[in-house]
Amino acid sequence: MSRNQGFTPSHEPLRHDQSLELQSEHTTGPFSFLNPTRAHYRHSDLPSARVSRSSTAPAEISEDGLDGREQLASGIHFKWRSRDNRKGRHTLMVDSTQDASSAQYLTPQSTSKLREVARCILRMGTDFRYWDVSWLVAVIFTLGSVVWVINAFFVWLPLVQPNTEFNNEILVGGGVTAFIGATIFEIGSILLMFEAVNENRSGCFGWALVKILEGDDEKGAKTKVVPDHENCGHHHTNKKNLVGKSNDGSDEGDKAWVWFPSVLELKTHYIRELGFLACSAQLFGATVFWISGFTALPGVNNKMSQGLLDGIYWTPQVVGGSGFIVSGLLFMLETQSTWYTPAISTLGWHIGLWNLIGAFGFTLCGALGPAYLNSGAEYEASLATFWGSWAFLIGSAIQWYESLDKFPVEDIGKPE
Repeated sequence: MSRNQGFTPSHEPLRHDQSLELQSEHTTGPFSFLNPTRAHYRHSDLPSARVSRSSTAPAEISEDGLDGREQLASGIHFKWRSRDNRKGRHTLMVDSTQDASSAQYLTPQSTSKLREVARCILRMGTDFRYWDVSWLVAVIFTLGSVVWVINAFFVWLPLVQPNTEFNNEILVGGGVTAFIGATIFEIGSILLMFEAVNENRSGCFGWALVKILEGDDEKGAKTKVVPDHENCGHHHTNKKNLVGKSNDGSDEGDKAWVWFPSVLELKTHYIRELGFLACSAQLFGATVFWISGFTALPGVNNKMSQGLLDGIYWTPQVVGGSGFIVSGLLFMLETQSTWYTPAISTLGWHIGLWNLIGAFGFTLCGALGPAYLNSGAEYEASLATFWGSWAFLIGSAIQWYESLDKFPVEDIGKPE
């Protein structure tokens, strides 16, 4: 059996939850020599669900009589994904039905519906989860992308509309914003690595099952599925600090916070973990790219010879941008069931795609840099920064949305 078709015993998700049964045929990943990135589970111990009395007979519940945010379902499944696990997300797959007599569950509506999407977008302006490292990563990258968009206007707009240029706009405005943007990206990349090495290793189902009864009669009872915030094992449930334990303390074997994995863990697990490799490429790219941000500062950039500019200003942009390209590509592949099948229905795939586009823009800018004295190369290099920074901004905004959507529901009819 190839490595992507099974978990090692110490890293099998949800191994402590006896009510969840791993569907081995759905355990997979894009590469046979790397760890699995997705798995499916089904409930095998539903009688353990909590019991709730209802004044409305469950058998009489119809599609029209449901809460506007609920739906009937004939079956439920849990989808584990390595990216979701890092981000503290719990994906529920439901087999929705309109037949109340055959429905066994009441589940939340699909989070891809327009109303649910609008609610999550609204939370982006009202919900500030500063204790959640995934939220911090997303917001920091969004802020950094905004700074790079401003930088792009400073360096590109004077070439398009020369009459708008003010004194030292490209040198001072462009140089200072490049340094700030590169520094913000570096901070975000460091936090991204912390997120990667502090994944929830035991997994977390994240949903509570409540059996709804009419009186003492269990006939026709339905099981209501609701988010289980209290028993979530991910760190973001602990609002007291950024680097502490989760609220449930379910797995005493896991450390509260890891600054860096051990050599043994690197050799046996993380070197085969696609998400960790993507985060490592991102950190490498951001660190090298920061050199360009520093050498863009006024007083540094305008004091260097052309050869020095090519060596420590333009070259780090190419090398750092290449790191971003690798990172974006790996983040896309992490969400895919195979290396050649796009996961267009997954938020993480689109985040990786837009970051990949942005990375190509930043790399192209650096590649054209040595020919900057040519007006055409100068224009194209500045333009590449412009569209690249907008692509990063779109990807970061989607990541911000993802960080708040902790309980996604997929209405898929049947598991993949």
